[in-house]
Amino acid sequence: MTDVLTYLGRNTLGFLRYVSGLYDLSAKAAYWTFVAPFKGRNLKWGNTVHQMVLAGVDSIPIVSAISFFIGIVLGLQGAYQLAKFGATYFVTALVSVSVTRELGPLMTAIIIAGRSGSAFAAELGTMKVSEEIDALEAMGLDSVRYLVVPKYLAMLVMMPCLTLISDLSGILGGAAFEMVQLDKTFAMVLVATRDALVMHDITTGLIKSMVFGLIITKIGCYEGFSVQGGAEGVGKATTSSVVNSIFLIIFADVIFTAIFYFTG
Repeated sequence: MTDVLTYLGRNTLGFLRYVSGLYDLSAKAAYWTFVAPFKGRNLKWGNTVHQMVLAGVDSIPIVSAISFFIGIVLGLQGAYQLAKFGATYFVTALVSVSVTRELGPLMTAIIIAGRSGSAFAAELGTMKVSEEIDALEAMGLDSVRYLVVPKYLAMLVMMPCLTLISDLSGILGGAAFEMVQLDKTFAMVLVATRDALVMHDITTGLIKSMVFGLIITKIGCYEGFSVQGGAEGVGKATTSSVVNSIFLIIFADVIFTAIFYFTG
């Protein structure tokens, strides 16, 4: 019993320290992003644009390809079930709504968590191990302002953009399946998509994507700042950033989906 209580207590304290650290990092990043510019402390736009390219532009091919294949899979599964009721016309609605509301932002976030979130943790972890972060602080430079805020801004801007690209690719994937297998024309698919989608479906996914982007940035940067030891510590932080980010992304998705469901 003592061992069980010790285990529970140790993990509970570790969880509380983790949440507290995330809160402190989030508060500092929010201050340097939204408050400090009004006090004459300019944002580092050059670094922000560089992060936009790394996290956003360079991710377009993989996000587009995976979303396209997901659209095909949704079309296949939807047609398999709806064909039993002679309702294959609604495959387009199934694909478009599922992609824009759920799978577009969710898959984009998972891809970016594995690609960019891990990169954030590895970059900051390496800087922590090599004492570059300590050198910044010794020169009177705030590490959060110089290292976190550009990533923070880049993800806020690029995640909705990547989600829109993911939505379009997923819908095109479903359209490709329907044109090949269900003998529909591209014009028919466009009309069915227009009839199925409303702006609320798209904005729901975009709101989720911004929250997912913040989660990825916070977890990745916090894990990087928390690195202890050498290369092994960097590896553990990189792994933890991906695992924790994906868990929190799915948890947040459940909450937001429930909210949007009950609020119409």
